[in-house]
Amino acid sequence: MAPATRFRTFPRNFRQLHLPCSPVRPEPYASVCPRPQDQDRRKENQVSQSAYEQGLDRNPANYVPLSPLSYLERSACVYPNRTSVIHGARRYTWGQTYERCRRLASALVQRGVGRGDTVAVMLPNVPAMVDAHFGIPMTGAVLNTLNTRLDAEAIAFMLTHGEAKVLITDPEFAPTVRAALDLLEGPKPLVIDALDDEFPGKDRLGEIEYEDFLASGDPDYAWELPRDEWDAIALNYTSGTTGNPKGVVYHHRGAYLNAASNIISWGMPQHAVYLWTLPMFHCNGWCFPWTMAANAGVNVCLRKVDPALIYELIRSHHVTHMCGAPIVYGLLINAPDGLRAGIEHSVAGLIAGAAPPAAIIEGAEKIGFDITHVYGLTETYGPASVCAKHPEWNDLPIDRRAERNGRQGVRHHMQEALTVMDPQTMQAVPADGETMGELMFRGNIVMKGYLKNEKATREAFSGGWFHTGDLGVMQPDGYVKIKDRSKDIIISGGENISSLEVEEVLYRHPAVLTAAVVARPDEKWGEVPAAYIEIKDGSNVTAEDIVEHCRAHLARYKVPRHIEFCVLPKTSTGKIQKFALRQQAKSASAIG
Repeated sequence: MAPATRFRTFPRNFRQLHLPCSPVRPEPYASVCPRPQDQDRRKENQVSQSAYEQGLDRNPANYVPLSPLSYLERSACVYPNRTSVIHGARRYTWGQTYERCRRLASALVQRGVGRGDTVAVMLPNVPAMVDAHFGIPMTGAVLNTLNTRLDAEAIAFMLTHGEAKVLITDPEFAPTVRAALDLLEGPKPLVIDALDDEFPGKDRLGEIEYEDFLASGDPDYAWELPRDEWDAIALNYTSGTTGNPKGVVYHHRGAYLNAASNIISWGMPQHAVYLWTLPMFHCNGWCFPWTMAANAGVNVCLRKVDPALIYELIRSHHVTHMCGAPIVYGLLINAPDGLRAGIEHSVAGLIAGAAPPAAIIEGAEKIGFDITHVYGLTETYGPASVCAKHPEWNDLPIDRRAERNGRQGVRHHMQEALTVMDPQTMQAVPADGETMGELMFRGNIVMKGYLKNEKATREAFSGGWFHTGDLGVMQPDGYVKIKDRSKDIIISGGENISSLEVEEVLYRHPAVLTAAVVARPDEKWGEVPAAYIEIKDGSNVTAEDIVEHCRAHLARYKVPRHIEFCVLPKTSTGKIQKFALRQQAKSASAIG
């Protein structure tokens, strides 16, 4: 396969002079400069005495908007024949993936999609989802990845609020999508069905199948970088606990930087083999579709989390990296030992989505996973901080090492700042590991804001920082640790109880698979901790056993007064839905 070039035609002399990996870009001078700020700078230069502020304006030779689309182009140029995507029996190279993305962009443009439009996708982790992260932004449009576990009403709201012009969907979700489309009152989007050989269903809703749609596109489509790196690249909806979800908008600059930050902060080697245990719809897979293009690695697709299949893929493709919530690692830790047979290499794993109990980090380490804890939110492109490890931690006992590695850590390389502040005074709390405050971010990997919601955007950025809503402490070594979510503090008899502290203890019980603690109203104490526990298969444990275990590790007032064994409600990314448990426990009534 010939090296990929971006543009269809070059003048003969340009074909001779320009390497395919450094194609001439057709953007006119005005598309990248001058900008208003450049014009202001010129005015300042007229009175400035500094030589560095005179005659040194940006121009097409020294300034190009940052976009993760550049990563795909580079890998297709440099490594056109290296494997990019594996899904069942299907294999693609980076050259082929680049062609597929250009075809997708071309076909969308032919259907009237352009800058500022929204293209929604309701897809699992399949090759079409990888394509979407590049082909859609190539048109100047915005990618909206929909949470595949949501109901029809939520999907209908997002399609309407985001003004989706096109919807690419998988047959597995046809019943939900069909119901959502029926709820739409205005114009309906063009629906494209992305069939998958790894899924038996062929239920179609649209007028064209995805591969046929690609075939109608130009493989040499002359796409362009965004006019401005501040242009929107993605729209992600938060799973709010009340009211309609908020639409979080990412820009090309942030996506580019966090994709690179994933490599730098994790220390990823080139050509990593990455298993998609994390949904790509969740914060755009923490920016890893773009990261893997920069890395020129391999995307090993996975439709759903299945421990047996995960271990098989790790073994057969020599998977080196994966990401997931604690529940994913919990499933792998508690899987039968026989599933791990034949796997002799270590797998690097990022863990986030919920503060990981020490037992999860310790258990993952024992089965050959080198876990790194990262922290972030939808509003920060996924992970924006990392619990950076120190060599001397390796000499600590495993329980203390797990405790160190379980912190939210320090800012990513491409994030400017992470701190803990008093949200009322906006003053940093002492780095004493005791004084509680709110975790706040500032930097280039913070969202543009909430779509069509200026009030919520202003509140989130109050005081010049992004307010996470998570409560924690700054420890003496400069690492932050979450102590609780702002809604999760339990005040019992005037004493503050951290639900996460109680959960940490519960996870140490050998019979506990997952656990969540919320406030429950109490006539005497106002609030008491209520524990909802999912036990491991084959385990036999009583509420009295749990109480005795907690009393051995907690102050008496922190021991749960109510214990219930059940299957915990969870989101598609593995987060326990505490708001559902609060409703069940009537937590709000305790506040009055």
